[in-house]
Amino acid sequence: MSSLPSSSAQAARVALAARLRELMLDAGIDGKELSSRCGWHPSKTSRILGGKSAPSEADLSAWCTACGAEGQAADLIASLRAVELMYREWRRVHRTGMRQVQQESLARHRETTVCRAYVSNVVPGFLQTAAYATELLRSITEFQGTPDDVADAVAARVERGRLLHDGRHRFVVLVEETVLRYRLGDAETMAGQLGHLLAVMPLPSVSLGIIPFTARRRIWPLEAFYLFDTGQACVETLTAEITVTQQRELADYHRAFAQLAKSAVRGAPARALIADAIDSLG
Repeated sequence: MSSLPSSSAQAARVALAARLRELMLDAGIDGKELSSRCGWHPSKTSRILGGKSAPSEADLSAWCTACGAEGQAADLIASLRAVELMYREWRRVHRTGMRQVQQESLARHRETTVCRAYVSNVVPGFLQTAAYATELLRSITEFQGTPDDVADAVAARVERGRLLHDGRHRFVVLVEETVLRYRLGDAETMAGQLGHLLAVMPLPSVSLGIIPFTARRRIWPLEAFYLFDTGQACVETLTAEITVTQQRELADYHRAFAQLAKSAVRGAPARALIADAIDSLG
């Protein structure tokens, strides 16, 4: 598993290591003896116990067997999988294409009452048109060199847009003005996407704020992040999606969102920025 930049993920890894140490203590053996029973070098045990290296599922099974605790293997493997979900490398999760990830995202949005999104690079998926989503997902597929199932992935992504109309969800969105100006696709694609933003702005489920180039900023531009109700945040980087669940980190993201919101314009000023971006396409 890749290194985990999120302290939430690192904390989960350390907690897993603590459980493994407890198994050793209960079995009355030290790291050297456990390594011998598992058939690997003691340095591997040290790295796992120090939270510096994640065990594989096979490693956990061997560890439990060495400690006479085979009955705990399934629970530990479930914990490991939860840690892995906190840091998902895009190339790995897209190894069979993008459709499955888009369907997972749709399921997560269906379970969320209030989704807060801040984006500085592209229009959020649930506000994308099919043409815009096609251009974006195709460019990601080509960059990552992963299987091309763009058409199916776009269908799953656009399905999220229907949640804007079912009355059970609310979307509070902040976008940098750059999002309106970056050209993903030709002028027709961008005009359609910007026009779609104007069309959904009056919906009661949507609150769209735009942070103008000229805004007096209270916080610097950040990477895109999504807040799902109050229990989870997802941060999107070039290479991975990081899931944050630690309360201290969640509080920081909610505070950052509130500060960014103070720099945004809404209503008529926001519509004027979108209209100006459409006019610039000509």
